[in-house]
Amino acid sequence: MRAGPASAGGATKAALLGLVFLLELALLAAAGFWGFTLDAGWPVRLLAGLGAPLALAVTWGVFCSPRAAVPLPAPAKLTVQAACFLTGGVLLALAGHPLAGVALVLAWAVDKSLLLRSGDPV
Repeated sequence: MRAGPASAGGATKAALLGLVFLLELALLAAAGFWGFTLDAGWPVRLLAGLGAPLALAVTWGVFCSPRAAVPLPAPAKLTVQAACFLTGGVLLALAGHPLAGVALVLAWAVDKSLLLRSGDPV
């Protein structure tokens, strides 16, 4: 039996939601990568490698998660999400991988745009 248009849209939305989750994990990995590759002593690399992803995760959890402690209006929430991904892109660029940083930000922007277009709330 063939799936109808409604189920195809649901599958697409599920794929987009899965991709945004993977991009969020990539964001945390990018922040950790930056910290662990700093040209500094191991205590600084350890602090930055664990602290940067933690700071992004806390920011995301407080303002952007579905159960956010501080609920924001949609435009503000989208702004915080964009700031987090821009930070991840900049950190990748600082770690010597500018194209990966641009790819991370662009992938998030395209995925988020498609999700918003499909009616998914911010």
